[in-house]
Amino acid sequence: MKRYILISFSLVCFGNVFAQNNEFTTVFEQSNAKQTATYNQVIDFYTRLSEAYPMIKVIEKGDTDAGLPLHLILLNPDQNFNIDQVRKHKRVLLINNGIHPGEPDGIDATMMLYRDIAQGKIKSPKHTLLATIPIYNIGGALNRNSHSRTNQNGPMEYGFRGNAKNYDLNRDFVKSDSKNAFAFAEIYHELKPDVFIDDHVSNGADYQYILTHLFTQHNKLGSYSGRYLNQELKPALIASLKKKDYHMTPYVNVFNQVPEKGFAQFFDSPRYSTGYTTLWNTLGMMVETHMLKSYDKRVYGTYELISSMIDIIEKDHLKIKQVRSKSQEDFKNRKTYPVAWELVKDTATILDFKGFQGQYIPSEVTGLTRLKYDRSKPFTKPVKHYDTYRAVKTVDIPKAYLIPTAWNQVIERLKVNQIEMQLINNTEELTVEVYNIKDYETVKSPYEGHYLHKNTQLSTTIEQITIIPGSYYRVPTQQAGIRYILETLEPEAVDSFFNWNFFDTILQQKEGFSPYVWEDLALEFLKENPSINKAFEAKRQTDTTFANNWYLQLDWIHKKSPYHEKAHLRYPIYRIP
Repeated sequence: MKRYILISFSLVCFGNVFAQNNEFTTVFEQSNAKQTATYNQVIDFYTRLSEAYPMIKVIEKGDTDAGLPLHLILLNPDQNFNIDQVRKHKRVLLINNGIHPGEPDGIDATMMLYRDIAQGKIKSPKHTLLATIPIYNIGGALNRNSHSRTNQNGPMEYGFRGNAKNYDLNRDFVKSDSKNAFAFAEIYHELKPDVFIDDHVSNGADYQYILTHLFTQHNKLGSYSGRYLNQELKPALIASLKKKDYHMTPYVNVFNQVPEKGFAQFFDSPRYSTGYTTLWNTLGMMVETHMLKSYDKRVYGTYELISSMIDIIEKDHLKIKQVRSKSQEDFKNRKTYPVAWELVKDTATILDFKGFQGQYIPSEVTGLTRLKYDRSKPFTKPVKHYDTYRAVKTVDIPKAYLIPTAWNQVIERLKVNQIEMQLINNTEELTVEVYNIKDYETVKSPYEGHYLHKNTQLSTTIEQITIIPGSYYRVPTQQAGIRYILETLEPEAVDSFFNWNFFDTILQQKEGFSPYVWEDLALEFLKENPSINKAFEAKRQTDTTFANNWYLQLDWIHKKSPYHEKAHLRYPIYRIP
């Protein structure tokens, strides 16, 4: 049954048990589902709860951009909080709340869930360790307002999407511009969660559902974990919630279009939370409640979703351990790895979608056409959901990468993600693959503090290099973080460090030429290199712009000559094949 009925706590408290329970009534419940707890109220609630119930432990873990520590709340009925010991016989569920504090449903739902488990109102998990980041975006949670969520139906006040430095933290997991991301990585790799839930609120359209799911893309998760997530875990969660009278559909990924035209699964690349956790084969999902629904329905729906997920983990705890282990070994043994994907449009899953009739009518504001839904006209009809992606670009997996010690920002991020690497302290002669940036595009507007590159194209050469002691780290690929290594160090990957501008200094030429000097040198160079001279003349015959621009011609020759600097467009990270 849906938990829509709010219990009034104005009753006279009889007995110590009722008084103890009332002590842990949340702000959400006290306000009749009109308010969400502030950051200080949330931390105070969990602190008091842990003092009353030893199965709960509060830990400060890492710093944030707001200058306050991130917290981790553990729940284990065995009262054993040694993570390495617990992981041997239990699965770990990590719940991330408040990444967007204007979407606080999970914050309030998880507080009630922890309390209800501690007080025996619902069954304690035997095979699951619960771990919660109560509010991930602390800076955003402290920046409360009532209007930034234009479409949202409650609560009365809430936090802001941007963090203390105005980063959207759900775009920051790979680039890690925030202290929050470094703290999250520390927590994630200590817990090594088997299942991950990130709580959100969204509105891509109007429809009947309170809950929508955004599981990590199963083709990208791949192998054993992808099949289990798509064919077993997801159907089990949907079925469990249906029994509770919560129907659920995939996240409605449309903008100003009616869903019945069909919609595609959101592609969660590693910049996003579930895309990041995928790199270690964690079974991840975002819950996206529908922001047009009332706040009580959204919070209780989130509560029931997490509760159902715990039930599934309890039942499948051995299977989850097995599929994750098999997936890890599978990726370690692969020879190639996909770095680019595309949506498959010739196949779709058919949903029995519960929507509202939408129509395009004249706008009283603009005088143009607008979309309007009619909630008096609900429907259930078949709708296509495109949820399959295929790899369109793969790379051969090298034995290792060589990273110059000068690129400290890259090395810092690898280390916090527990990537194994060794500083080369001896002189070595190595055969390596060298990338040169052949082409790339750059977005015209800033995005999360960067001007992102995309559609990166490479050329590759084989070279012999001499390693000076202390100048390079060797990063072997045969390790648990193989996918993180490939996604960040392969420039063509969508969220590579190259595409996030970590290497932009190589894109700028540092030395040039004076034309009156280079003219004479260029003539001698062409005479000594007839094949280049032939290519030069051919380009002048076929490219009118080139033929009419003396500087382009001189620059073309310069780039073919030994005078052109070696570092220009040369990717500084090498591959050991």
